[in-house]
Amino acid sequence: MPPRLSSLPSSRDGLRLALLYAAVFAGIGVAMPFLPLWLAGLGLGPELIGALVALPILVRIGATAPLVSLIDRGVAPRTLMVAGSLGLAATYALMPGAASLGWPFLAGTIVLNAIAGASLVPCLDYQSLAAVRRRPGLDYARIRLGGSLGFLVASLLGGWLLGRVGTGGIPGFLAGLELASACGAALLLRREAASAPARRASGRARLPAALWLAIAAGAAIQASHAAVYAFGSIHWTSLGLSPAETGLAWGVGVVAEIGFFAMAGRIDWLRDAPFRLLGLGAAAALLRWAGLLAAAGLPALVLPLQALHGLTFGATQLGAMAALSRLAPEGARGAAQGTYAACASLASASATLASGAAYRAGGGPLAFGLMLPVAGLGLALTVAAARASRQAPAARR
Repeated sequence: MPPRLSSLPSSRDGLRLALLYAAVFAGIGVAMPFLPLWLAGLGLGPELIGALVALPILVRIGATAPLVSLIDRGVAPRTLMVAGSLGLAATYALMPGAASLGWPFLAGTIVLNAIAGASLVPCLDYQSLAAVRRRPGLDYARIRLGGSLGFLVASLLGGWLLGRVGTGGIPGFLAGLELASACGAALLLRREAASAPARRASGRARLPAALWLAIAAGAAIQASHAAVYAFGSIHWTSLGLSPAETGLAWGVGVVAEIGFFAMAGRIDWLRDAPFRLLGLGAAAALLRWAGLLAAAGLPALVLPLQALHGLTFGATQLGAMAALSRLAPEGARGAAQGTYAACASLASASATLASGAAYRAGGGPLAFGLMLPVAGLGLALTVAAARASRQAPAARR
């Protein structure tokens, strides 16, 4: 068969996975910015809203690894994704009724919602990395690009819906998006499930030290975003940026992320180079947070610094996934994927709490300054992971 025709199935496989990323991240793109507004529309106080927003993070810390490790015990990722998406749709639909009964019922529904969604992204990453290993013509970075685009489009659509029907329509919209995600997983992963049936692990494989260090590095670098995620908009408006300029700053970050995912696979120096990618993400994070410290006197720095999000998030994400693909042993790939997601959630939750205390004590400069040692820790762990990988006899270089 001619090369062009033989590469066509891989292109279609990549497109299917990219579409599924878009479907999964569409729900995240609406829930993350707009569900807190729905909670505020219920008349809840800021302390209770903060607790309800933090609750899913805490739940994911404990729920993600056990759920995703079911893959190693023979449960298909497709099954977990369909069940998780249906669970999300049901709990979003139940949230208005639960809220009418009181906040404890709403909190219980949010816990069930978080459990349902805990395995979605790690399972999709697992499935995508498995597809890339089987078909080297696929590019994980370009597949993952679908998630960024889905997040962006859904955020814009959610903003439009908010303007048309108010905050009351958010849970129903999310339920519809998750039903679409369940249908997408059922249909788009049929070939993946048929070509790679789940295998039961014969024993509990241990994760190598290099992978543990890489997991910790990725979690630390991603956690260093905590201050900008929680207080970026508040701080920038206090510097004099208008709401439109603040929105533009976030848009620059998303576009930079999309651009990096689109180009990373074409850069030979970064292809299959987990430690270079993690190191690049950590170095960019140090530059970004140091720059935001300086932005207290130069607000014009905010927009160009936001362009570094393509590296601080994008390069770190690709580096962590490359490390998992290269270093996770067979029989423990699901556990490794879930462990990384849980560690990232734990690190981000801790960094968010710390940045909140720092912001109350010293405002944006102190909060962003606190993220510098977090990113520096990520860089140090990356160096240690690379060294451990070189020293391991079975390490693939």
